[in-house]
Amino acid sequence: MPDFTTDVAIIGAGPAGLFMVFEAGFMGYKAVVLDSLPQVGGQLTALYPEKPIYDAPGHPYILAADLIKNLQQQAAPYQPTYLLHEAVTDLQELPDNTGFMLTRANGQTVQAKVVIIAGGGGLFAPRKPAGLANLPEFEASGAVSYAITHKAKFTGQTIVIAGGGDSAVDWAIELASLAQHVHVVHRRTDFRAAEASLAQLQAHVQAGQVTLHTPTEIAALHGEDGHLTSLTLTDPNGQPTTLAATALVCCFGLQPQVGALEGWDLGLERGTITVDRTTMQTRRKGLLCIGDMAAYEGKVPLILTGFAEAAVAAKTCQALIHPEKKYKVQYSTSKGVPSGQVMDKI
Repeated sequence: MPDFTTDVAIIGAGPAGLFMVFEAGFMGYKAVVLDSLPQVGGQLTALYPEKPIYDAPGHPYILAADLIKNLQQQAAPYQPTYLLHEAVTDLQELPDNTGFMLTRANGQTVQAKVVIIAGGGGLFAPRKPAGLANLPEFEASGAVSYAITHKAKFTGQTIVIAGGGDSAVDWAIELASLAQHVHVVHRRTDFRAAEASLAQLQAHVQAGQVTLHTPTEIAALHGEDGHLTSLTLTDPNGQPTTLAATALVCCFGLQPQVGALEGWDLGLERGTITVDRTTMQTRRKGLLCIGDMAAYEGKVPLILTGFAEAAVAAKTCQALIHPEKKYKVQYSTSKGVPSGQVMDKI
C-alpha cells in the first residue's frame, strides 16, 4: 500500500508548483507536493528570497519570499500535503493506465492519478569560478557565496559581484545603498540584463556607489582563516589588478541536475522537456510538465508563464481523471474557495 494516495502529484514546490495546487484544487482535485528542498519556494526561497520581483501581475514590487508566502496562502484552502527534503527517485506506471507510483529517497511512496513536473530546471548546483585553489576555505566561512538570502549581512561591506546577467546587475543595484561599495566584475564589456536595470546600474556608477570592472576575471582570492581581504583580477592581456574586498557573490547561474527524471523516458534535452502546449502533456500520457522545465515553440520563460501553464494542466487533469466530464471554465469571482477555509489576509 502506498504511504500517500492523491489525485495529482506535483514534483516541485516553486511558484508554478504552488499555483498548480490552487488550480488543481479549484477543479476539485487533491494534491501532494514533493520537493528535495527543505522548504517550499524553489529557487525563489533557496537562492534569493529578498530579491524584488517586478513582473508578477498585480504586484508592482514584491519580494520573492513574499510571493511564495502569498502562493502558499492561495493554495491553503485546498489542504495540500507537502513532502519536502527528499528527492523523488523512481516513477512506475500502474496497471491499466490508472496512474503512477512515485518513490522518495526515504522509501515513502505516493500513488497519483496524474503527475505534474514543476521542478524549474531540476536540482541545481551553482556554477563556480574556476582555478581558485583556496575557494572552499572562503565558501566555508561565507565570504564567498552564490546566493543572497539575507542582504542585511552585507551592510557596510566592500562587495564584489561577479557576473553579467540579470542577477548580478539586480543585486548590484539592490546592495548599492547598503554596502560601503560594490564592485561588479564581468569577463565581457556587455551585460546580459534588462535595459531598465542597466540604466539603474549606471546611475549608481555615476553616484560613486558601484564600480564596473570589464572585461576582467577573478584570478585569485586573498585572506586568512576564511576572512577575505582582496582579490586579484586579470584583464584579457593577463594584466593583474588587486581589489580590496570583504565579500564575493558569484552570479554565474546554476547547473541543472535533473536527477531521476533522466530515466523516465521524457525526452529530456538540455534540462527541458518538450510538451504539447495545449495540454502540457509530455510524450507519456498522464505525465505533465509546467514551469521552466516545460519547452515548446514560442515559450517565454517567466513566472507568469508557469502560472498560465498550471491552468492548462488543470484542464488536462480533468480530461485524464474524469474524461466523461465536459470541461467548463469556472471563475474564482463566482465560485470562491472551499467553505470554512478562509485565506489569511495578505
